[in-house]
Amino acid sequence: MLRACLPQSHLSAELDALFDAAALRGALTQDAGQRLTLVKAAVSRIDEGLEQFYRDGGDASEVVFGRARLIDRLLQTLYEHFFAALDQPLALLAVGGYGRGELHPKSDIDLMLLLEASESDATRERIEQFLMLLWDSRLEIGHSVRTLDECVAEAEKDITVTTNIMEARLLAGDATLFEAMKARTAPDRIWDSKAFFQAKLEEQIQRNGKFNDTAYNLEPNIKESHGGLRDIQMIGWVAKRHFNADSLKALVDEGFLLEDEYQTLCKGQHLLWRIRCSLHYLAGRREDRLLFDFQRQLAHEFGFEEAPGEPANAAIEQFMQQYYRTVMQLEQLNEMLLQHFREAIIYADAEGAPQIINESFQVCHGYLQARGDDTFEKRPDALLQMFVILEEHADIQGVHAQTIRLIRHNLHRIDDAFRQSETARRLFMRIISSPRGVTHELRRMNRYGILAAYIPAFDSIVGRMQYDLFHAYTVDQHTLFVIRNMRRLSVPEFCHEFPLASGIFHHLPKPSLLYLAGLFHDIAKGRKGDHSELGAVDAYRFCIEHSLKEDEARLVSWLVQSHLLMSMTAQRQDISDPDVIADFAQKVGSLSRLDYLYLLTMCDIRATNPKQWNSWKDKLLGELYHKTAALLNRGMAHRKTRMDAIVETQTDALRHLEQQGIHAQQAHAIWKHFNDAYFQNHTAGEIVWHTELLSRREDDATPLVATRADNHSHSIELMVYMPSRDHIFFDIVDLLSNSGIDVVSANIVNCDNGYALETFRLIPVLPDNQPVGEAELQHNAGEIRQRLEQRLQTHRSAENHSPDTRGKHRHFSAPTSIGFREKNGITRMRIETLNRAGLLATIAHAFYLHDIRLLNARVSSAGEKAIDYFFITGKDDRPLTPEQQAKLEQHLRQTL
Repeated sequence: MLRACLPQSHLSAELDALFDAAALRGALTQDAGQRLTLVKAAVSRIDEGLEQFYRDGGDASEVVFGRARLIDRLLQTLYEHFFAALDQPLALLAVGGYGRGELHPKSDIDLMLLLEASESDATRERIEQFLMLLWDSRLEIGHSVRTLDECVAEAEKDITVTTNIMEARLLAGDATLFEAMKARTAPDRIWDSKAFFQAKLEEQIQRNGKFNDTAYNLEPNIKESHGGLRDIQMIGWVAKRHFNADSLKALVDEGFLLEDEYQTLCKGQHLLWRIRCSLHYLAGRREDRLLFDFQRQLAHEFGFEEAPGEPANAAIEQFMQQYYRTVMQLEQLNEMLLQHFREAIIYADAEGAPQIINESFQVCHGYLQARGDDTFEKRPDALLQMFVILEEHADIQGVHAQTIRLIRHNLHRIDDAFRQSETARRLFMRIISSPRGVTHELRRMNRYGILAAYIPAFDSIVGRMQYDLFHAYTVDQHTLFVIRNMRRLSVPEFCHEFPLASGIFHHLPKPSLLYLAGLFHDIAKGRKGDHSELGAVDAYRFCIEHSLKEDEARLVSWLVQSHLLMSMTAQRQDISDPDVIADFAQKVGSLSRLDYLYLLTMCDIRATNPKQWNSWKDKLLGELYHKTAALLNRGMAHRKTRMDAIVETQTDALRHLEQQGIHAQQAHAIWKHFNDAYFQNHTAGEIVWHTELLSRREDDATPLVATRADNHSHSIELMVYMPSRDHIFFDIVDLLSNSGIDVVSANIVNCDNGYALETFRLIPVLPDNQPVGEAELQHNAGEIRQRLEQRLQTHRSAENHSPDTRGKHRHFSAPTSIGFREKNGITRMRIETLNRAGLLATIAHAFYLHDIRLLNARVSSAGEKAIDYFFITGKDDRPLTPEQQAKLEQHLRQTL
C-alpha cells in the first residue's frame, strides 16, 4: 500500500468509539436474523459520527483515514461472520483509494474477493450474501470476484487493474493467496516500471485533454483536473512501481523530492481533501466538482467573507483563487517529478553526452537543463533566456526536472533591478515576437511563476476567477487562451477555420503588438476601477519601457482600453443602422486599428467560454468589420443616412426578385404594408425570401410559417406572417424555449393591413457546443416549422404557464435593468438582464398576464447579457400608465 502524505497510524478515542467490533460480533452470533438492522445501525453510527466530528472542526485527514479504518473493522467483523468455516482459500482485499487506506465521506468502497480457484456453490452463496448485506446496508460498494489466474490475466491487459492491485491491502482471509497475487503482478512479471510509467503518462495526457488542458475551469473537478488529486496519486503510483515506495515521504529519501516540495504536496493534498470532504457532505453524495451550487457555502466554511464595500461574490472569488493557486503549485510539482521519473526510468541506461547550447544551458535526453546549480545565481537573465531557447529549438521536449527546481528556488531574483535591465527586456520581447512557440512558452512561464514575477500586475490575475457564467476560466488562463487563438490564426493549416481573420492576421505589420494587447487586456481585473482604463495605462508603460515606438505603444494601449468596444457594438446595438456604424468608425479611427481590434475581439470572445462562441457571433463581427472598413475607406464625409441604406437594400432586393420573375410592382404591393424598421433590420437576401413567399401566399387566414437553414452561420431563419392577434410572440418563443433553440435575434412588425410579420434567427444548441451539421440543421428547421404551424392554429391559454429560466443562473447576482419611455403614443420598454434559456418566453408570458400588446420588438440575445427593446401598449392601444409600468416591472423582476 502506498500511503498518503499525512498517514494516520491510529484512530482518536472519539472516532474509535464509533464502532464496537466485539458488540457487533456478539449481536450477530445471538441474532443472525437481525443482521441487516444491526449492520445498518453500525454504518449509520460511523457515517453520522464522522460527519459530526468534521462539522465540529475535525481534521479532514482524520475523517479520510478514520473512515477507512472503521470500515476495515466492520468488514473484518462481517468477513469472520460469513466465511469463518469456508472450505476454500479466499482473501478479502481493499483496492484503489480504499487500498491506500483513504475513504472520503461518500466515496466508493472498492473490494476484491480473491480465490485460488473458481468458487464452489457454497462459497458463491456466501459471497452473494456478504455483498448483498453490504449493499442493503447503504454502503457504496465496488467489487470484483476473481481467481488468482483471472486477476493476473486482467492485470496484464488493463493498466487500471494493475494500478488497483498495486495498492491492494489484505483486510481478511488467506495471506498466502494475497502474497501470491502481489508476486505474480509485480514489475518483474508484468508491466515493468518503464511500461507502467509510459502507460500512466498517456493516461494523464488523455485525462487532461478532457478538461481543455486546464484546471482553471470555473467548476473544476478537484480529482481529475490538472493539479488535482489524480496528479498526486500519479506521482505515488510511479514511485510505488519503480521504487516500491510505501509513501511519498520515501521520495525525499530517494532524493527525488526536497523537504519543502514534500510539504507543498502535503499541504496541497490536505486542502483538496478538506474541500472534497465538505463537497461530499454538502451534496450528500460523491461529488468531486466544485459546482456553483456549493461555492458560496464552501467559501464561508473556509473563512472567506465579503468585507464592507466589496462585491457580493468577493468571498467566493477569494476562496477559488486559493484553490487555483494551490493546484498550480501541484501541477508544477507533478511536471517536475514526472520528468525526474523519466530520467530515472526511461533514460536510466541511455548514452550520449549533453548537447551544449551556451554557457547557461545544455540539452540532456531532449530536455533543456541548466549547466550548473548556480546558473541562475550567476546569470539571472537566464530565467528568461531559457524560453527563447525553447522557442528557437523545436526539438527540445521540455525543461529538465532539476532545472524546474532551480527556477522555483530562484524566482526571487526577478526583482525591480532585473525588470529594469535592458537584457531582460530584450529577452522578453524576443519571447513575445518569436515566429513559433509563443503560446507554449507563455503558458510555461505562467506555470513556473515567471510571468507573474516579471509582470507584477499579472500576479493579481493568477487564479482569479470571475463569478459569472460568461467567463469559463480564470483570468490568467483566459488571457493565455486569447494569445493561443491569435497564434492559431498565423498557422496556414488552420486558415480555413476563420478565413477573414486569418487573412487580416497575415497582413498585420507587427503581430507582437496584438499579442501584447492580448496579454494586457484583462490584467487589471479585480482592481478597483475600470479594468480597461487601468490596463491601458499598464500596457502603455510596459511598451515604452520595452523600447516600442510611441505610436506602437499608443496602439497597444488603445486596444486594451477598447477591447470590449467591438463586441458591445456588434452584440448590443443595431448594426443595420448607419449611425451606429458611423459612431463605431469614428471611435476606431483607422483601418489599421480596426484590423487589430477585430482580431483581439474575436480571439477574446472565443477564449472567454467555448459555449459562448458560435457562427452567428462570427457573422455579426464580420458584418460590423466589413461595414466599418467600407466607411473608413470611403471617408466619414461619405457616410450613409438611414434612408440611403434602406433604398440601397430595397434596390438590391428588387434586382434579385426580378431574376425570380417577381416585378417591382408586385414587390411594392407587398412592401407598402411594412415600416422602415423592417427594411433597416433585414438584409436584401432576407427580404427577397420573405417577398417571394408572400407573393405565392393563397390562404389569407392560415398562418404562414417558413424556415430555412443558413449553413454558413449554422443557424435557422424563421418567418411567421399571420392575421394579427394578441400573444403571437408568446406562442412562438414559448415553443422555441422547449426546443433546445437559442433565439439570437427577433424582429416584429405589425403591418398596416392587419397582419403581423415576425422574424427570428435561431441557433440549435448542442451539449458540446459543436455546430449542427447541414442535414441536422435542415431537419431542425422543418420540425420547428411543423410544430409552430400546429401551435399557431391552436392558440391556448398560458394562465398556468411558469417558465423556469434560473438553472445555474440562480447562483449569480447580475442586476436586471428595466426602463420605460413614451413616444408617439407607444411605450418603449428596454430590458437588460442576464442572457439565459427561456428568457424571451418569460418576458412574453408577463405580457400575456398583464394584457400587454406587443407592436414591435428588437431582440438581440448574444453574449453575457440580453438587451431587448419592446414597443408595447395596453389592451386599449394606449401607452402604459405609470401603474401598469410598475406592475409589469415588479412581475419581471420577480421572475428574472
